[in-house]
Amino acid sequence: MSRLMTAPGPHDHVKGSIGADWVLVEYGDFECPYCGAAYPQLKAVQRAMGDALCFVFRHFPLRQAHPHAERAAEFAEAAATIGKFWEMHDVLFENQEALTDRDLVAYSRELGLDAKTIELALSGHFASRVQRDFISGVRSGVNGTPGLFLNGDRYDGPRDASSMIELMRG
Repeated sequence: MSRLMTAPGPHDHVKGSIGADWVLVEYGDFECPYCGAAYPQLKAVQRAMGDALCFVFRHFPLRQAHPHAERAAEFAEAAATIGKFWEMHDVLFENQEALTDRDLVAYSRELGLDAKTIELALSGHFASRVQRDFISGVRSGVNGTPGLFLNGDRYDGPRDASSMIELMRG
């Protein structure tokens, strides 16, 4: 079984406490249809588990298959500079079919990013942050998305909310 090689920490996008009973790490790609299908399931798991769950999102854009995924991840990082990572995360997953630069700029403006930050995102300023997540995923054996790890172990079980909740509450 694969293990998570980079423990969650201050460098991550985290919902909840890293000290929670359950820590779920997703390596995701904003353009991946499987990640899109997992998105509402993972949201339901977060709602059901409450404070018992810490959810961590890391970027794993599959550049060959999803040409807009890397730029979308960079725009999520741009949104993080004003504390809006999770808002952008949700917008991107809820609009997977509209991830062109023009779309990303529009979402950024809606979330309140200024012109300079948008220009930084368009110029690749946030690429190294995305790459850091990607490399940590490769080191942990991620080869597709979504790549899930539950309390440090790779999770290859059913991806529906009820199965995951049952496992955690079991």
